Amino acid sequence: MKQIEAFLTKRKKLGIKPGLERMELLLKLLQHPERQLTAIHIAGTNGKGSTSEYIKQGLQANGYKVGVFTSPSLTGLRGHIVFENEPISEKSFLVSWEEVYPAIESLDEKGMHPTEFEILTAIAFLFFSRHAEIAVIEAGMGGREDTTNCLHPIISIITTIAKDHTAFLGDTITDIASHKAGIIKRKTPVIIGELPQEANAVVKDEGVSKQAPIYQLGKQFYFRQLPCSDNQQNMEWNLAGEKPIQLALSMYGKHQLANASLALMALHLLRQKGLALEFVCVQSAFKKAKLEGRFELVSQQPLVIVDGAHNPEGIKAFKDTVESYFPNRERHLLFAVFKDKDMDRMIGQLQHTFASIHLTTFDHPRAASIGELQKFEVKNKIQIHPSWIKAVKQMKCQEAVYFITGSIHFISLVRAYLKQRNK
Repeated sequence: MKQIEAFLTKRKKLGIKPGLERMELLLKLLQHPERQLTAIHIAGTNGKGSTSEYIKQGLQANGYKVGVFTSPSLTGLRGHIVFENEPISEKSFLVSWEEVYPAIESLDEKGMHPTEFEILTAIAFLFFSRHAEIAVIEAGMGGREDTTNCLHPIISIITTIAKDHTAFLGDTITDIASHKAGIIKRKTPVIIGELPQEANAVVKDEGVSKQAPIYQLGKQFYFRQLPCSDNQQNMEWNLAGEKPIQLALSMYGKHQLANASLALMALHLLRQKGLALEFVCVQSAFKKAKLEGRFELVSQQPLVIVDGAHNPEGIKAFKDTVESYFPNRERHLLFAVFKDKDMDRMIGQLQHTFASIHLTTFDHPRAASIGELQKFEVKNKIQIHPSWIKAVKQMKCQEAVYFITGSIHFISLVRAYLKQRNK
């Protein structure tokens, strides 16, 4: 496994290479495992992971074997490919690798070197085609030219659309929406969240041109927030012509009500397609659903919460959740992010929510460096920490709540460190 990890680490140097030509050839050499999948395809700026988790838990509670392909991973290479709540086993990964490797060599010989993400996607499709009854596939970035878009799913979902990955997807909401809308397939239902007006127009035009039925949150179905109780959120979900469904969620934040609503619409469509689904089981599953790195409590004494908010829309949801659940507590923040993100806007959004903000860096070529962060330093309020480990060690006040957010790669390092420390 270490040799494979070393091989794929070298592939990282190829970076992100949008386009489907390499992926389609790779899958052809593997006899098209993606055509054997019953899959749900999810794109969106934020909310993909949580929506996937709700769908997965709802299906598993009804006895289905479910695979999820997710990106990025908080738990290493195998964590991208989840089956029955666990990362793919080392043995299964190696079996799939042995089949995929000759196809990689064949593409290399043609000068069409597949990227790390393309190889992982091929392994996921191959494994799920043999073991999963249903696969939930998250797009890595964008949609139209994303590696995962070789699929023809039974349902497509677009969660949210906001500015992110602008170097690859374009500077405007319209450009980004065009990429996300690219996952819509002919006559295949598409579920969409509440989108900005200009994004909505792009997605709907694509849906009409593909004759794809569109189900939009706030139009065909909606949710109503109910009073919270026992550290859980409560909601009522409504679909025209159907009896309202009441749900309790353990994941924090109003944005999770929207994610759960999208997942519930997907499960409703699956039931219409003939899957045996009991919504009593779904309600129980949604209540238990939790996701690593999404407003996750990782320490009780002191209270430490990590969250992978890595773009302005994610920061807004994170900030709203912090203020909603901890209105009267002393709050401190540790933040690190990739340098190609909108740091000015994100740090500006965070300034009035925390007693102190500590900016740091981490080991990754895209991480914002100490030098790049220094312009944000403000006496007392915003401080720079060269070592995030030292910053975490200084979190000692039992009366305060500490929050750690930013790049998901950063969050994965912090979680691993805290887990090891708390053993």
